[in-house]
Amino acid sequence: MSDLQRILVTGGAGFLGSHLCDRLIREGRRVLCMDNLVTGSVANIEHLIGEANFELIERDVIGPIDPGLVGDLNRIYNLACPASPPQYQRDPVFTLKTSVLGALNLLELAQATGARILQASTSEVYGDPEVSPQPESYRGRVNPIGPRACYDEGKRAAETLFFDFHRCRGVDIRVVRIFNTYGPRLHRLDGRVVSNFICQALSGEDLTIYGDGSQTRSFCYVDDLIEGLVRMMEGPADFIGPVNLGNCDEMTIERFARLVIELTGSSSQVRKVAAAQDDPAQRRPDLRLAQTRLNWRPTVALCDGLARTIEWFRSAGATDNQSLSSLS
Repeated sequence: MSDLQRILVTGGAGFLGSHLCDRLIREGRRVLCMDNLVTGSVANIEHLIGEANFELIERDVIGPIDPGLVGDLNRIYNLACPASPPQYQRDPVFTLKTSVLGALNLLELAQATGARILQASTSEVYGDPEVSPQPESYRGRVNPIGPRACYDEGKRAAETLFFDFHRCRGVDIRVVRIFNTYGPRLHRLDGRVVSNFICQALSGEDLTIYGDGSQTRSFCYVDDLIEGLVRMMEGPADFIGPVNLGNCDEMTIERFARLVIELTGSSSQVRKVAAAQDDPAQRRPDLRLAQTRLNWRPTVALCDGLARTIEWFRSAGATDNQSLSSLS
C-alpha cells in the first residue's frame, strides 16, 4: 500500500471504526473519519484529533455524498450502522436507511472516485441458522418482519447493492460478514452480552441471561477482527467475498457469563429471564475461506481478550450499570 493512500472510514467514531482508524493512522495512511455520533463517540477518537493525517466529518451516510466533500480517495470502509439490537431497534427506520441508502450513496461515491470499497456486513444475515458452523454459502433464515429485521434485512440488501454495483458498474468491492466482536471501547450501554455482563459483574449485579442460556456465540477480539478487515481490503484482486470474520470457538451464553464472573472476581450470580424474539440459537462462523484466501485466523485467546476488556471497563469507571436488554 502507498503511504499516500487516503481512506474514508464511515462509522469511524464507533467501536470497530475507531480501532480501524487507529490501525490505519499507525500505518501512515491519511484517514477521513465520517460519523454522525449517534452511537459513535468523539471519546473513541479524541486521541487522533489534531493528527495531521486525521480528519473528522460529522454527518450520516443517508444523504448523497458529494465527492468534493471528501476529495480523492483510494479506499472506503463502510462501517456505518448501529450494531446492537437495543441501538438499532430504537429507530428501525433510521437503521434500515443507514444500511440501504448508506450503501447506495457510498457505492456511488466509490464509483465517482475510483476507490475500492469494503462493506462491513454481519453474521445476522444468517438469521437463526439451521446449520452450524455457518459457511458463506448458507443463505440464512431471517424473519423479514421481526424486530431484528431492520438490521438483518438492511445488511442483506446492502450486500445485494454491493454485488450489483460490482457486476453492472465495475465497482471494486469487498464484503465481510462480522461475527460477535469485543474489546476496549465497547459502550457500557451497548446492550450486548460482553458489555452487559462485564458491567454487571463489576458492579456486583446479577448477570442477566435472556432465555435458558443454552444459546451459543463465538467471540472475536477486536484486534483480530481489524487485521481481518485490512487483509480483506488489501487481499487478492479476485476475492471480493463475502467472507466470514470472527472466532470459531463456540460457547453457551451461560458458560460465558460464568467466565466473566470468574475473571472479574465478582460475587454476582446468574439470573435468567424470558428469551427475546428471533434471538439466534447458534452463532459460529465457518472460517475456512478466510484461512485459505486471506491467511487469516484469530490469535487472541478469549481469556486474554476478556482480561484486557475488563481492565478497560475498570479504568473507564464503567460500574454504574444501566444496561439495556442483553442481546447478541
